[in-house]
This record gives sequence, C-alpha cells and structure tokens, in this order.
Amino acid sequence: MVLNYIWIGFFVVAFFICLIKFVFTGQYDVFYTMFEELSKMTDTAVTLSLGMIGVLAFWLGMMKIAERGGLVNALSRLLSPVFVKLFPSIPKGHPAMGSIFMNMSANMLGLDNSATPMGLKAMKELDDLKNEDIEKQRKEKNLSDAEVTRLRQTATDPMIMFLVLNTSGVTLIPVSVLAQRSAMNAAQPTDVFIPILLATFCSTMVGLIVTSLYQRINLLNRTLLMVLGGMCFLMAAVVWGINQLDPDSVDLVSNSATGFILMAIIVSFISVGLFKRINVYDAFVEGAKEGFTTAVRIIPYLLAILAGIAVFKASGAMQWIIDGIAWVVGALGFNTDFVGALPTAMMKPLSGGGARGMMVDAMETYGPDSFVGHLACIFQGSTETTFYILAVYFGSVSIRYTRHAVTCGLLADLAGIIAAIFIAYMFFG
Repeated sequence: MVLNYIWIGFFVVAFFICLIKFVFTGQYDVFYTMFEELSKMTDTAVTLSLGMIGVLAFWLGMMKIAERGGLVNALSRLLSPVFVKLFPSIPKGHPAMGSIFMNMSANMLGLDNSATPMGLKAMKELDDLKNEDIEKQRKEKNLSDAEVTRLRQTATDPMIMFLVLNTSGVTLIPVSVLAQRSAMNAAQPTDVFIPILLATFCSTMVGLIVTSLYQRINLLNRTLLMVLGGMCFLMAAVVWGINQLDPDSVDLVSNSATGFILMAIIVSFISVGLFKRINVYDAFVEGAKEGFTTAVRIIPYLLAILAGIAVFKASGAMQWIIDGIAWVVGALGFNTDFVGALPTAMMKPLSGGGARGMMVDAMETYGPDSFVGHLACIFQGSTETTFYILAVYFGSVSIRYTRHAVTCGLLADLAGIIAAIFIAYMFFG
C-alpha cells in the first residue's frame, strides 16, 4: 500500500511542479522534457530486464546444481539455529535458508551480479512456502478464491525480513566505489572504505531492529546476540586488516578476492554435484531456463518504478527537496556542507545507476578529495536501491501488497544516510 501511494506521488508531484514552471516561469518545454525522459526510461526498464537474462540464467543454473547436490539443504541445517530466530515461520532445514544465506554472503562481498539471482531463488522458495500454507488455510478455513488471490499477492514476514536485510546489507568490499574514486584520481581512493563499512553496518542494524519490532521478533536471545557480536568482531578484524595495507594493495586485494570467491563458488557447486553423482549439465540447463522466465516476469514491476523515478527527477522535484533541506538546515544554524552530496543519497533508493551518476557529478563538481566528494561515495556505498529491489524481488513472485517492507527498508536507508553524514564529519570534516 505504501509503495502504491509513493508511486502515485511521483506522478502527481511531478505534474504540479511542471505546471508551476509552465505557468509562472515560462518553461514551455517542461512537459515535453518530462515525457521524453519517461519514454527513455520505459526503454531502459525493458533493456535492464532483458539484460539480466544472462547473469540470471547462469547463476540460477548454478543454484540448481547446488540444490540437487544437497548443498543448499546442508547450509539450511547449519544456519537453522540463527535463522530460525529471524525467520520463525520458515521450517527448520528448509532450502530457503541456504539461498538466503548465499544471497546475503554475496551482498556482503560486493558480488552484486551473483547476489541478485540467489536472492530471486530465495524469494521463489519463500513464495512456494507461502503457497503451501495458503492451500492449508483454504481447506481448513474454506477461503474464497478472492481471499486466496489476495494472500498469494501479499508479502509474508520472512519475505519482508529477507528483503530489508538485503537492501540494508553490510558491504565488506565496495569495489565499484573504490574503482570510481581511483578513476577520478583521488589522492587516496580507499579512504572511504572504513566509513562505508561503519555506515552500512548502522543501516543493517536499524533495518533488523525495525523489522523485528514490526514482526514481534525477540532479538534479546543468546543465539542472536552471539551472532551480532560476531559480526561486530568480524567488522573490527576487517578494519584492522585494511589498516595494515597501503591503498594500492587494498584495491588489488579487493579485486583479487572478488574473482577468487566467484570462481571458488562455481567450482564448489560443480564439485558437490559430481560427488553426489548428479547430471551437472542437465541440472544447470534446468535452472538456467528459470532465468529467462524470471527476467520477463519482472518487466512490468521494474517499468512502473523506473517510470515514476523518471518523471519525479525530470520535473525538478528532487532538486526542490534538496534546496528546501539546505534552507531549513541553514536557518537552524547548522553546517550545510553535506547538502551538496544529498542528490546521491536521495537517488540511491530509487536507482543505482542514477546514484552513481550523482556521485560522479559530486566528485567532478567539488573534487574527489573534498568533503562532499567523500560523503557522496559513502552514501553510494552505505545504502541500497530499495525501490529497485522491491520491484525486482517482489515482482518475480507477483507480490502487490508489500505491507511494512517499504517502511522498514526506507528507515534502514535513512539510518545509513544519517550515519554517513556523522561519520563523514568524523573522518573528513
């Protein structure tokens, strides 16, 4: 429901802002410009969806090998003590647990292309679990067809928790941000690494806590406290290790680790399949077929989100909001240095590519080693494309009623943005 109002708001606000510009400022081409951007974005939505076919087909094929080889079930059993606390309605040992873990691990390591197919696989398994429960309810409660249809189109608690953790997930290796800073000749391209790590950790913790409050999940138990403590220790170890390296070595280690991990995953899946004596090739082909259907299925949902973003941005609404924030902050007597980086923060939940463009623009305008340049990079690395992920993940299983997913995801994003600002002042202010 929240997503519905936000989507409507994109178009309504954009229209009235363009109307004001048309009537009072004489910008007679403003509606044409907005419609032109809308037309471009509709093509982009289809291109993005179809462009995902290759990577979706490949990684869903690999996931099918892991599933047939029993690796996913093994991961599920291993993670049950932890995930059963965060996902209490998922049965112990269910394959969805393994897929969720693999997706979260890929996100933490910055393996975006492999994380999405794993996430879609997890969402499909959660949807299958939901449909099994709906069939039981249909028989026990004699549900009508309309009630069944609505339940099938409604996000469950595990889906929402998974999506929020996905959108706010800790990124240990922000390869794309470091590479972009290096390309723009920053004096020390890796100096944003630790700030990004800290900011994205704050985002994840807030997302986890807020979603748990909505779903009445008790986080104050020994298992979860040990895991969260372990994550803090791991983060401290990563920060310590990075501090021992020079900037050039950090780039080399990050890129090398990414390539090694990807190939290690692929070889491990195939090896497990061979060990279990399954037909690895046939399993891969069967899983790859799902990539084509999934890519086509998400086109309408992705089109809707990107169309709303296009008109909102083209109308100038986003710039008005940023200018308004700058005025309010200045009127209150606070430092407004961070305002120049806000376009990146505001665009990131809407579009990863758009936010990357805003980050580059901030570095070009203010310099990669300026406060704004640093902050824009931290924004880019510490938050996620919440609406894009909502469209892709929920669209893949035809979810229309997202319940508290948008609220929790955006609160996690807001926490990441606020944390990024304070951390930027600590490191570069």
